[in-house]
Amino acid sequence: MKPSFLRLFILTGLAFALTHVSASAQDDLDKLLSDSKPNDVNYTLATFKATRIVNTHTVEGLRANHLDFRIHHRFGALNTGLDQFWGLDQASIKLSLEYGITDDLMVGIGRSSINKLVDGFFKLKVLKQSTGARNMPVSVSLFGNAGYISTKVPIGSEADGVAWTVDRRMSYAAQLLIARKFNENLSLQLSPSYVHRNVVAREEDQNDLFAVGIGGRYKLTKRLSLTSEYIYQMPGTNRGNHFDSFSAGMDIETGGHVFQLFFTNSMGMVEQQFIAENEGGWGKGTISFGFNISRTFGLSRAATARATEW
Repeated sequence: MKPSFLRLFILTGLAFALTHVSASAQDDLDKLLSDSKPNDVNYTLATFKATRIVNTHTVEGLRANHLDFRIHHRFGALNTGLDQFWGLDQASIKLSLEYGITDDLMVGIGRSSINKLVDGFFKLKVLKQSTGARNMPVSVSLFGNAGYISTKVPIGSEADGVAWTVDRRMSYAAQLLIARKFNENLSLQLSPSYVHRNVVAREEDQNDLFAVGIGGRYKLTKRLSLTSEYIYQMPGTNRGNHFDSFSAGMDIETGGHVFQLFFTNSMGMVEQQFIAENEGGWGKGTISFGFNISRTFGLSRAATARATEW
């Protein structure tokens, strides 16, 4: 099945992003040339303190001219027992570089050790929660990605002897991220999601899959927050041996660093993996300890001055 819908979504998003950049430049010029009254729109800041809840992207993006280096790490399952030191002898990892083109548009590229998946994405904030002259109850971002399986033969594939061409190795994901910061402590997000894989590993798997994610953050102190997310595969999905992804943990902020520590039943760290291909189940004990580390750098003088802000 050709992913025409998803390609159209990504191309539309990119076109929207370019239009947004042009419009922002024009707005800045208009602001310089006019004597308008001070802006009395109060935008909500820091709905989340990171660009991820655990696996799922948040509505937050990087500020303009900021580069984020991320390390995503998952140990093996706890039920592997003492022989594997309860999973600590095993590891899956993803490295990524992500960049803020504007305050509302970010892009990124990464590589995961699972299936050697290389992915690229964009995320565009289209609505911002605000009060005052403009009352907007939620923040909304568009997310789209494309993934390429670079391993010789994909893990779990039953298609032995089949030539894995570039087209067969491609997969795509799209999400609408809708979040609200209810108060200084509580933020929640809803994430309708769509995944398309050009080729699936097993006959019972589906090329197209719809899911809905829900996640949140509860702030305990200035530097410490509890986080959790759950991704529900919609009715009608042929699950096979796949499970809904569920993760829970905490965020620890230290200046330009954000440490995320958590337990999860998903070893995959890209949408195509943790939404559509998650084989871990909390009831089975296939739970892993993991962490994400984020370090943000300002790449301009103005960006450097606020590199530790989110």
